[in-house]
Amino acid sequence: MKSLKVCCTLVVCLFLSLGAVAQQKKTQEQPNFLFIITDDMRWDAMGIVQREQGEKARFPWFKTPNLDRLANESIRFKNAMVATSVCSPSRAEYLTGRYSHFNGVATNRTHFPLDNVTYATELKNGGYTTAYIGKWHMGNQKERPGFDYYASFADQGRYEDWFFLIDGVKTKTTGWVDDVSTDFAIDFIKREHKKPFVLSLGFKTPHVPFIPPARAKNRFAGEKIGPVANFNHDAIYRKGMNDGMVDLPRVDQPLWALNYFQCISAIDDNIGRLMATLEEQGLMENTVVIFTSDNGYYMGEHALGDFMGDKRSAYEEGLRVPMLVRFPSKEPHIVPKGNISEALVLNIDLAPTLLDLAGLNIPREMQGKSWAPLLNDPSKEFRNEFFYEYFFENKFAETPTVLALRTKTHKLIKYPDHQGWTELYDIANDPFETKNLVYSPEHKNLLAKMEAAFEKEKNAVGYLFPDYAQKPWPADYVHVKRPQNYPWLKQNNPILQRKK
Repeated sequence: MKSLKVCCTLVVCLFLSLGAVAQQKKTQEQPNFLFIITDDMRWDAMGIVQREQGEKARFPWFKTPNLDRLANESIRFKNAMVATSVCSPSRAEYLTGRYSHFNGVATNRTHFPLDNVTYATELKNGGYTTAYIGKWHMGNQKERPGFDYYASFADQGRYEDWFFLIDGVKTKTTGWVDDVSTDFAIDFIKREHKKPFVLSLGFKTPHVPFIPPARAKNRFAGEKIGPVANFNHDAIYRKGMNDGMVDLPRVDQPLWALNYFQCISAIDDNIGRLMATLEEQGLMENTVVIFTSDNGYYMGEHALGDFMGDKRSAYEEGLRVPMLVRFPSKEPHIVPKGNISEALVLNIDLAPTLLDLAGLNIPREMQGKSWAPLLNDPSKEFRNEFFYEYFFENKFAETPTVLALRTKTHKLIKYPDHQGWTELYDIANDPFETKNLVYSPEHKNLLAKMEAAFEKEKNAVGYLFPDYAQKPWPADYVHVKRPQNYPWLKQNNPILQRKK
């Protein structure tokens, strides 16, 4: 009997030992992740894209040498999109892999629910060290759920000498905020890591008020943004701004345009610092680097982007974001360097992809899909269409609630509160979305097909109007025009006041 107990004990110990060895091997094989997310960066705001566009480039003078190098060592998704084109909801979609109507964040003022399942919670449970640095952007929330360590600031922060919450402790810092965030990130990378890590780094750049650091303030001096085909094609909801709204003036080149690019140029410096640190630490061959943005940005397209700019609504300039993925490997079939993928990938795909690359199970509630298979074959079929949603925000009353279906070649945009504003575009032949085909007799069948596909996808994602979305202001509120001669850098959000 005693010998039997000894044998059983030995067997149990053996299994535990084998399990520990297997777990150790799994941990050793799991890659690190460096996920970098900017704020309001257009998909084409990179030097490499401007050069590719040749004579059609709007800002061919723009240079981003470090992002260009990263792009040349990465797979670049030319059709990366967001399911909601506004900051906090999009960031919540990156974290959870779920649509805004499910993840608890419908506006920039909403706190991120602490019980959400995210890539951070799942990677942490899978043996990863998790860290969040920089801009969080879920209202003034102090918590960073799922992250072991954080050095992050609440809400919008400021560009210079701002406060960071270091594991909850408010700490004053000095310097340009994205330089400070990069310092924290480099410090984290240099630590001794006994486990694989996921480091999420949120830049404030290039969000308003676009204040670059001193080193970048004279870059691109005197340059101008080129023309665009849809400049005089007003957003359909802008045309309706007269019923209860005061129209906003139009400008050929916003005063802030160069500041926007100067800020991006400054974070390009920091991309160089981060990549140099990975190289110095011997981490280039086992760290996946992902660079993207929370949404796009308008620069005059559809008469949008004047004054403080905008990114809301479902036109291409708001939907599309840069997406670079560097995944070095000794196997030559993994991410051929410099390859470009035309696949439709979304922000909700990030969370399942990280888990997939780490060899972990993807929770059933995640609505995105892993694009890891595209790393083997960038031309592989992936997604034919996706559903888009934006919920009205009182402080940005110009843009109504928007729903859309975007396929590889077409787009149907709906405004639930304004049925007459429906838009249908042939993106393949009209990439600037200047010809609304809704009332075109020869496109009647196309409209019916897109309407059916819209309803099908709407049901597939379980769309609903969440109770945490904002309801419009009472009818006795009116949006007040901002004066043209008011210094744009000092402007606040749109003013709302009662009629007299």
